Amino acid sequence: MEAKIRGAFESVGSFFTGGDHIPWCDRDIITGCEREVAEAAEGDSEELKRDTIMRLSWALVHSKQPEDVQRGIAMLEASLANSSPPLLQREKIYLLAVGYYRSGEYSRSRQLVDQCLEIAPDWRQALVLKKTLEDRVAKGMLIHGVIGIGIAATAVGLIAGGIAAALARKK
Repeated sequence: MEAKIRGAFESVGSFFTGGDHIPWCDRDIITGCEREVAEAAEGDSEELKRDTIMRLSWALVHSKQPEDVQRGIAMLEASLANSSPPLLQREKIYLLAVGYYRSGEYSRSRQLVDQCLEIAPDWRQALVLKKTLEDRVAKGMLIHGVIGIGIAATAVGLIAGGIAAALARKK
């Protein structure tokens, strides 16, 4: 019985918090990635520099801190201009989509996910993000609908109460 109740609460909680399947990243991982980027900058390997920057970008767009997400978006947009292999380009676009999703810019995220799926139609990560976006938008519309109905019901109740009070005073 207790498990059923806990499951119900988790279900309701995930409805309102928008529980998704995209991983989060904590500050310790970001700090470690920043250290790797600094160490790679001292070396000669361009591939190592690119790889460490990609890891840092991944960590930043998966952060719970909005300023980290914005930093990750800026880094990815700057690196997108550099010519890179299609697979790496796809990764950058996907990470940008995650960053925009995390920052609440769902339409921009959706555009980028669609761009990823044009490159690789069966890419599971992009398909999961697309589904997550669709669910988030649908929940947002549902919540706004429920709020709208609540406001309308309150207004009707206030008007009905005002009319009832006015009629009571006349008698």
